[in-house]
Formats: sequence, C-alpha cells, structure tokens
Amino acid sequence: MTNVLLLGAGTIGRMIATLLVQTGDYAVRVADSDAESLRRLKAKVNVETVVIDAACEDQLLAAMNGQTVVISALTFSLNPGVARAALAAGASYFDLTEDVETTIAVRAVSAAAKPGQIFMPQCGLAPGFVGIAAHHLAQKFDSLDSLLLRVGALPEFPTNSLKYNLTWSTDGLINEYCNPCDVIHQGKRQEVWPLEGFEHLSIDGVEYEAFSTSGGLGTLCETFDGRVRELNYKTIRYMGHRERMLFLLDELRLRDRRPLLKEILENAVPRTLQDVVVIFCTATGQRDGQMIQLWDARKVYHQKHGDEVWSAIQITTAAAMCASVDMHLHGQLPSTGFVRQEQVDFDTFLANRFGQHYVGPAAQTNMSS
Repeated sequence: MTNVLLLGAGTIGRMIATLLVQTGDYAVRVADSDAESLRRLKAKVNVETVVIDAACEDQLLAAMNGQTVVISALTFSLNPGVARAALAAGASYFDLTEDVETTIAVRAVSAAAKPGQIFMPQCGLAPGFVGIAAHHLAQKFDSLDSLLLRVGALPEFPTNSLKYNLTWSTDGLINEYCNPCDVIHQGKRQEVWPLEGFEHLSIDGVEYEAFSTSGGLGTLCETFDGRVRELNYKTIRYMGHRERMLFLLDELRLRDRRPLLKEILENAVPRTLQDVVVIFCTATGQRDGQMIQLWDARKVYHQKHGDEVWSAIQITTAAAMCASVDMHLHGQLPSTGFVRQEQVDFDTFLANRFGQHYVGPAAQTNMSS
C-alpha cells in the first residue's frame, strides 16, 4: 500500500482520489482548505481528510508526514511552495500545472532531489498526455519537419454564444488565453501572442477553429530546439468562440483585469459534465527518403462512473496523473530529479491501468503508423 497525499478536493482532485482508491493499492490522504468539500468526498470515497492552508509550508510538511507521493491538484500559484515542502519531506512530487513560470520554479527545486525522489509537473492532458503522444510520433522519423498539437475540452452540446462551458480551472483557462505562448517557428524558438495563429480544422466531419494558447507544450520547445522547423500548440474550440473572447479580452480590456474576468466567467458561463475532449497531433518529416505525415487523433467522452457522471476533462486529466504516479512506483520513469512528460513511453502509458482511459470504452482513437 502506497501512501499518497492529494492536495485539492475539487473537480479533478475528486477523480484522482476515486481512481487511486479503487485499485486497493493506494492509501490516500486528501488535504484542502474547504472542510465541506472534504466531507462530501469522504462520504463517497475511502480517504483520510485533513483541513490545511496550502499556502503555509509548515502545514504542508505536517500533512506530508509518512507520505511517499504528493499530488498537487491546487491552483498553480501554490505549487512552488508544495514542491519545496515535498523536497523537505522526501516525497516525490506531481502536479497538473500549465503555468510556465510555475514549472520553472518546480524544476529549480528538483535540483536538490534525493535519490529515488522525482519532481514531475504538467501531468494532465495538455500539458501532459498530448506531449507524450507528440513525442512518440516524432520518434518515427529520420528527420522531423513539423510537430503540431491540438487539444480542446468542449461541451458536447454547445448552446450559448461562446459555444463553450466551463469544464475545469477558470484560473488555468484565463492563463492559457492571456499569457505568451512558446513555439518554434522557422527553426527558431520564440513567443507568440495568445489567440493568434487562427486556423480551421475538421475532425470526424465536425468543423472547429484553433488558436495559440499558453502552456500546452510543456517542455517540448526545449526538447526539440534545433530539431524541428515548426512546433506549436493550439486550443480547439467550436467556430466563433475566439472572436467573442477577443471582444472580452481586448475591446473590454479584461486581459488586464483577470479577477473581474474570472468573476464574469464563473457567474455567467455554466459548467457541464457532458463534454468531449478532442486530441489531434500531427507530425511531418522525412522517413525512408519520403516526406510523410503521421497523426494521433482521439476523442474521449464523459461517462458514468458508479452513480456519478464524470466529465471527459476529469477523466483524461485524472487518468494521466494517476498513470504518472503508477509508472513512477513501478520503476517505469527516470528514478531521480526532474521528469518531463516526453520522457514517458507512449505504449507503456496506454498499457497502464489508468492510461487505458485514453483507449477504453469512452474513447475513439485513430492512429497512423
């Protein structure tokens, strides 16, 4: 039995706790500042709960006592402190952050990791699984020309003018839409403005739009610097979404008033559990003297899990996190220090009991070889 401290009892944290506990291999302690959230979780899942202020490193250290693994499902701003506490406690650290500066801070902490202790940020969908899939495609070429990653967490039945419902962290969404985006363009690593690079694409006969957003590449720009002409990540949305977001962000100047933007979105845009996650990675390059293109396309839908409906973004994000932890404990990841998502073997990930959610009954897949 492996002891795990899970920080955060929100949308994704509840799913992580459920998946881990159901295996019978993990004893999960869940910590949160919201006692009511912990009470609701404990009523459904056999976990230990503790109320803490995650901004207090002394309280974090106390909660980490006796824990082998620490998982942060908190807002990104708290993660550097969690990483420092995990280092002091000797526990391996995992998070879901899409924030670039947070990952840089966690990486700095990891330099002092003890033998057998790893620090693995970005263990969700994007960044996370999408980087694993893209890196897998890239290895199939003699020389790589382009690597393009496209991901969207969308309502299955859009009804409002934004053609969007909230499905995960509003702070994370705003970060993606407002922060600079890392890319490699014409062989040079650079930053581009979010919501630029507008394009149309069609998947399974459905028309979508896509545009640049921040954080989805994780550490891929560093990994492929000097090895690829084009590398970028874009978010998939239904047609018309970007135009309305540009009105909010630029014409109403809410890009510079993020707390107000968050309040507006959370009070006006409903959440939904009836969603679909769309993943589309393409790679182009030379193989056996020919220019070819390979792709990995998949859709994951919401599904019934016990007596609850779990959203597709809950499933994909939590499954990727749990698979990362599982592979670490089975010796299938680097053993010490900072671990990038592209160091995860794609086939090992999909064969994992948690990674199976990307190929299971709720998923549609289409892969080239």
